[in-house]
Amino acid sequence: MTTTTHTHTAALALGDDALVLSHRLGEWMGHAPVLEEEVALGNIALDLLGQARILLSMAGDEDELAYLREERAFRNLQLVEQPGGDFAHTIARQLYFSTYQHLLYARLASVEGPFAGLAAKAVKEVAYHRDHAEQWTLRLGDGTEESHERMRRACTALWRFTGEMFAPLDGLDLDLSELEPVWLESVRSVLERAGLAVPEGSRTGAWRAGAGREGLHTESFGRMLAEMQHLHRSHPGASW
Repeated sequence: MTTTTHTHTAALALGDDALVLSHRLGEWMGHAPVLEEEVALGNIALDLLGQARILLSMAGDEDELAYLREERAFRNLQLVEQPGGDFAHTIARQLYFSTYQHLLYARLASVEGPFAGLAAKAVKEVAYHRDHAEQWTLRLGDGTEESHERMRRACTALWRFTGEMFAPLDGLDLDLSELEPVWLESVRSVLERAGLAVPEGSRTGAWRAGAGREGLHTESFGRMLAEMQHLHRSHPGASW
């Protein structure tokens, strides 16, 4: 496999992560618990969409890749495609992913390679995404009895999807498994400060049962994709 093909593989996977999570966060528009949070989630979604456009452009035509691929052709992590559920689920998903993404982009920005330029800019955006998720985790975990329980359930429900983040990915000149202990320590620190226990259960084998990186997705992803692609497919070739 050529270097170009390797880069294409990694760009597609990372671009799909950003695209899918951007759409999931966009689902909160008009539904967020407070107006300020609607603006914050919208800004995070736009940051991710910007990252997705650059990454997908490295892999091919960004519009075709976003709107004309079938479900099995997407290579995003299963974590980012999980429905927002209640607000606690959205925050837990964001905490897990943005902590990983910040570590990844910081590493990519520090070495020469096709992703260095993007990573150097995006790592600053993702630092805000991570901090936003951390602050809400603390507020919910150390809030009311109900908010604590909702946050606990959300962290537990999404825990099994986190192992896939550290599986090998062709096209990245780094060992993703090296990020895992740092990620674990960072997430553990946030959860403990929020009065939450680190979820029990396996993380390391969950991705093998149905890896998003391999084009295997959870049931809700198909419905989300149909919604995301509906307008483009209904009016092929249309322009504004």
